[in-house]
Amino acid sequence: MSQSNKAQLSKTQIKFLRSKAHKLKPVVMIGDKGLTENVLEEINNALNHHELIKVKVRAEEREDKKAMIDEICKQTKGHEVQVIGHVLVLYRRSDDVKIILPK
Repeated sequence: MSQSNKAQLSKTQIKFLRSKAHKLKPVVMIGDKGLTENVLEEINNALNHHELIKVKVRAEEREDKKAMIDEICKQTKGHEVQVIGHVLVLYRRSDDVKIILPK
C-alpha cells in the first residue's frame, strides 16, 4: 500500500472503519477479466454512494492481487483499509459525508 494513503488515515480511523466494514458484503467482484474500466466505474459509484465498501478480488497469484489492489486504490483515490483473503475493504470520503471518522 502506498504511504500516502496510509498517512491520511490514523490507526484509530482505520480501526473504526474496519469495525464498520465487518458486516458489509462485497459490492463489486473482480473476475476473470480483471480490472476493467467498467469495474473501476462500479467501484467509483459504490464509493460515492457508500464511502466504505468491500471488493472481492479474484487473482491466482499474490503479486497479481497486490498489483490489482494498488491499481484500484490509485485509480479510485480510495484508501485500502484492510485486505482479508480475496476481500479488499476500501474507503473514500464522498462529498455527501456518510461516515464521521473519529479524530
